[in-house]
Amino acid sequence: MGAVVAPSILSADFSRLGAEIKDVEAGGAAMIHVDVMDGHFVPNLTVGPAVTAAVRRVTQLPVDCHLMIAEPARYAAAFVEAGADLVSVHVEADPHLHRTLGFIRGLGAKAGVALNPSTPLLVLREVLEVADFVLLMSVNPGFGGQTLIPAVLRKAAELREWVDREGLDTRIQIDGGVDLDNIERVAASGVDMIVSGSAIFGSADPRAATERMVARLAELAEKAEHGQEI
Repeated sequence: MGAVVAPSILSADFSRLGAEIKDVEAGGAAMIHVDVMDGHFVPNLTVGPAVTAAVRRVTQLPVDCHLMIAEPARYAAAFVEAGADLVSVHVEADPHLHRTLGFIRGLGAKAGVALNPSTPLLVLREVLEVADFVLLMSVNPGFGGQTLIPAVLRKAAELREWVDREGLDTRIQIDGGVDLDNIERVAASGVDMIVSGSAIFGSADPRAATERMVARLAELAEKAEHGQEI
């Protein structure tokens, strides 16, 4: 199975958010990604549990909340209660990461660890086995529409080797600057979940943009299955 697409509503038109979510759902999206920013951990302010609950009401897809906030453990429960199926917290923002991951899993959600582009994989040593997924930021978090940082693809490939070597079920997610022009290189790095915002919701037709990404990933997965070069 190849990577799946997780459209980020950060770039959506919030005046018609429900319709846009339905569009990407019809286009083959595997989950809906919600970027939560507090204006402290990152220089932007976005949505909270109320918008997460609104997303939950309009889709049956898993809702994936990325908490780019200070003190994420303090707010994680509110997002799970609002309907989040996956919740990721930044290693840079949480000094008690092991406890927070266990807390999120105890609430019934999948728990993820998010890393900024300059944060080394070494910080995962003590928590990788208790994380359901790792989110690798491929831009500096805070704003949509940025260009993917190529070095993060090497980080993703290294993490893929680590996870496979240890026989873990930990999934790998990448977020930032992914579009149809670079999705092939992103998929080749071994990630499982690809978040894309402006390339989908910034297009004239979010459904078609999602369909193109999903189709391209399916093509790449088929080639890999048959031993062809991606």
